Amino acid sequence: MLTDNKSIAIVGGGPGGLTLARLLQLKKANVKVYERDFNKDARVQGSPLDMHEGSGMDALRGADLLEEFKNNYRPGADKTLIVNEQAEIIYSDHETKPDEDFGNEHFRPEIDRGPLRNMLLDSLEPDTVVWDSHFISMEVQGDGWLIHFKNGSSAYADIVIAADGANSKIRTYLTDLKPVYSGILMLEGNVYDAEKAAPHIKELIKDGKIMAFGNNKNLLLGQKGGGDLGFYASFRTEENWPKESGLDFSDQKQILEWFKKEYPEWNSIWYELFENSAVPFIPRPIYYMPLDQSWETQSNLTLLGDAAHVMPPFAGEGANMAMLDALELSRCLTSDQFKTLQEAISHYETQMRQRAAEATRESLENGDKMHSETALHTMLEFFSGH
Repeated sequence: MLTDNKSIAIVGGGPGGLTLARLLQLKKANVKVYERDFNKDARVQGSPLDMHEGSGMDALRGADLLEEFKNNYRPGADKTLIVNEQAEIIYSDHETKPDEDFGNEHFRPEIDRGPLRNMLLDSLEPDTVVWDSHFISMEVQGDGWLIHFKNGSSAYADIVIAADGANSKIRTYLTDLKPVYSGILMLEGNVYDAEKAAPHIKELIKDGKIMAFGNNKNLLLGQKGGGDLGFYASFRTEENWPKESGLDFSDQKQILEWFKKEYPEWNSIWYELFENSAVPFIPRPIYYMPLDQSWETQSNLTLLGDAAHVMPPFAGEGANMAMLDALELSRCLTSDQFKTLQEAISHYETQMRQRAAEATRESLENGDKMHSETALHTMLEFFSGH
C-alpha cells in the first residue's frame, strides 16, 4: 500500500478526522490524530447531526460501526414539524415517518455529536488521539512535515491531512482561497432541561425538530439528548453584525428584546427560548467555499470536511460530506490502483471538490428558499414531496 512505512497526521478530531483515522487503522496504517481540545470532555458538543445514505451512513458502514451507531442514535429525533411564526403546525411527519428504516434514502437518523465522537474515539487504537495539540505551524522536513503545536511540542509526519474545520490554518499551505460570507447569520442558543425551562416549546417539539418560518426569518430548533434543546434564530444581515449590533450576547434580557424587535410578528411562545437559554448566545455568520475552487495537488498534504469545503447547514450535508471525504480518501490512500501518493490524492481531491460544490450549491439554494417571503410555502412543498 502507498501508506506502508508512512506516518499519517490528521489534524482535527471532528467527525471527519476521527472517521478517517478509524478507516485507515482498519487498513493497518500508522495514524495519529492531533486535537486542540485538552481532552474528550473539554467542551460541550454542538447540535445533533442527521446521517445521510450515500455519505455519512456509507462511511459508518465502511468503518464497521453501523451496529455501534444503532446503539447510540436517537430514534424519532429526525421527526420534523414545520410551523409558522404563530407556532401553528403546517406540516408534521410524526405519524408517517417510520422509526427505523436503515437503508432507505429518506431515513436520516439523528445522533448527538458527543455520542458520535465518543463512538469514533472508542473505535480507535489506544493513544491514537494526541490531545492538547493546538496547531500553530508546520514546515517541510525531508519528504514530509514537521508540525508545531501551541504547547511547545512538535511531531513529524510523512502525510498531513487537515481536518481542522472552517478556520483551518493548514488550508493556507495549499491555497489562498478563503471562505465567502453567505449573507445569512445564525444566532445560537441552548436551553438545558427544556422540560422545566421551556415547557411549551418542549411540548410542541415532541423530541424532534421544528422549522419555523415567517417574514424572511427562521427559528430552527432541535431536541438534544439529556433533555436539552438547541435553537438558531436565522436571518439575513451584514457579516459584521455581531460587532455592529451593539448587543451583549451574555445578556438574556437584551437578546430577548432584540428578538421582540426583529421578529415582531412572532408569537410570544418563542420568548421561552430566549428567556431560558444558557449564555452567551453565539452569533455564527454562515460561510461557504467558492464552488469552482482548485489548487495544485501535493503528495504529502490534503484537506477534508470544512477545512476543504465549509458550506451552509441548510442541507445538513457538512458532517456527512466530511465523513464521505474520509471514506473516499482512505480508499484512495490504501488502494492499489494508484502508483504514487500524489496520484491518489489528486483523484480524491478532484472527486471531493466536485461533490462538495454540488452540496454547497444545494445548501445555498435552500438557504435562499428558507429566508424568502414564500419560505413557508416552499418548504411545505419540499417536505410534502418526501
